[in-house]
Amino acid sequence: MDKLIAGYRRFRGAGWIKQRTTFETLAESGQQPKALIVACVDSRVDPAMIFDAAPGEMLTIRNVANLVPPYAPDKAYHGTSAALELAVQVFEVRDIIVLGHGMCGGVRALLHGAPENAHDFVAAWMSIAESARQRTAHVESPEARQQLCEQEVIRVSLANLRTFPWIARRVAEGKLRLHGAWFAIRSGVLMTLQADGSFVPATGPEGEQ
Repeated sequence: MDKLIAGYRRFRGAGWIKQRTTFETLAESGQQPKALIVACVDSRVDPAMIFDAAPGEMLTIRNVANLVPPYAPDKAYHGTSAALELAVQVFEVRDIIVLGHGMCGGVRALLHGAPENAHDFVAAWMSIAESARQRTAHVESPEARQQLCEQEVIRVSLANLRTFPWIARRVAEGKLRLHGAWFAIRSGVLMTLQADGSFVPATGPEGEQ
């Protein structure tokens, strides 16, 4: 906690001053984010850093393995679904990006079983992506299967997004776009899901990757 407080003090002394006008405007006028990122809770994958986003630019949902569950309106607790409803129905975001990443511990739990001390919730949560595990069963290399399964989980989440009627409706009306992306922690390369189902590196300035 001490390290975090020290970080806050640096922010207050420098970062806050640089962005004070932005924060004051957001406080007075409210937020109008145009995008929602569904990302993993992994501490190495910060959506705001990856997309160089300023405060107020995007909403973020973070959970284990950037999973979206199927639409299931009942009396249970649905944190991810509630955040989706807020983003789409209230803020009317224009884009939803499912952001997966390399070396994902949630996907590792899907492929090899959850850790012994993480069976209360993690194992059941990752069962949402059982189809991704099955679709990668033919891959022999553990590393290759891990990465392919990470990308298949992104496809699972995108498919589940379309089970929400108000998401499907806005997509059909051209008011909402769904995207998939995968981030390589080691290299910093972001790959985006194409219409043909492939993941292609997003190029940087002057084609740099």
